[in-house]
Amino acid sequence: MGTLNLDDSLKLFSGKKVFITGHTGFKGSWLTLLLLKLGAKIKGYAQDPITNPSHFDLLGIKSDIDHITGDINDYNSLKQSLIDYQPDFVFHLAAQALVRKSYDETLLTMNANIIGTANTLEAVNQCESVKSFVCITSDKCYENAEWIWGYRENDALGGHDPYSSSKACAEIIFSTYNRSFFQKKRGLGAATARAGNVIGGGDWSEDRIIPDCIRAIQANEPMILRSPHSTRPWQHVFEPISGYLCLAANLFENPKSFSGSWNFGPSTSEVLTVKDVAKKIVEKLGNIEIVIDDSDKKKYESNLLQLNCDKAKLRLGWSAKWKSSEALEMTAEWYNLYMKKINIKETSLSQLTDYFGNNL
Repeated sequence: MGTLNLDDSLKLFSGKKVFITGHTGFKGSWLTLLLLKLGAKIKGYAQDPITNPSHFDLLGIKSDIDHITGDINDYNSLKQSLIDYQPDFVFHLAAQALVRKSYDETLLTMNANIIGTANTLEAVNQCESVKSFVCITSDKCYENAEWIWGYRENDALGGHDPYSSSKACAEIIFSTYNRSFFQKKRGLGAATARAGNVIGGGDWSEDRIIPDCIRAIQANEPMILRSPHSTRPWQHVFEPISGYLCLAANLFENPKSFSGSWNFGPSTSEVLTVKDVAKKIVEKLGNIEIVIDDSDKKKYESNLLQLNCDKAKLRLGWSAKWKSSEALEMTAEWYNLYMKKINIKETSLSQLTDYFGNNL
């Protein structure tokens, strides 16, 4: 049995039952909208959106899915929701996803990212209908020595900050479940997906460069940068989502060949500094001042982190489609239309079509 390419992977979801944790978040809302467009039947389990505005609320798709408001740390509720639905696919995205917030709300971060992941793994283990399970973690799961080459899936896990360590723990717990339980189930494929520094329209999180730029532009205030020279492998949110779906489809069709851990990231040539990104967004959307304030050294954040995605390229035929310039252009366009009060669902669907083309 061969590998499904992205085009064939997307076709597989029509009529399938998909369970998503964290569907109200930034990535989760885009994944939900795309799967709806592909003809999937969706049940989402998540807390209410934590930002106002939120992409999920702006899309107005709550009535199009089986929407459950729930806490990932409520195991009984999570398990019952999953078993009642009997899905074919499960995507686990629910998390506390911010590095700096993990310093202020460390136990919340650990509970959400470690215990919440363990709860999801156990619930999947108890649900016999699941054929494909993708657990989204983060590129921050690697023990970051800030070397210039990309981390591979078999490199050491670790984490200086609470967020990074929580994601490394989630990976270890996944590995335990995969080896102890999932690999013994003939029809279940399970994998983790590692990506980071995702940009795109609809992100309103605090302490993220582009949402912070948008808030500064709307308030006509200076944009303050903490770490202007830090570099990141920026990629549009559609890139990892396309990887998640391609991986999930191949897990469904050939579970044991694709189980494991996978990186999804841009080319290392697409690395930009934080200041580069802020300047491009400000130039396109608002003429505000950029101010450097690197006085807060108490909360460590990495300066350099890159992924080696050879495994995804060779095994799945996946690679990032848009250059960083295109990712920034599409992100700026989304927020520009949002600020002009253009219909967000139409804007979002139009951008999905720009990326996925005739598949939609």
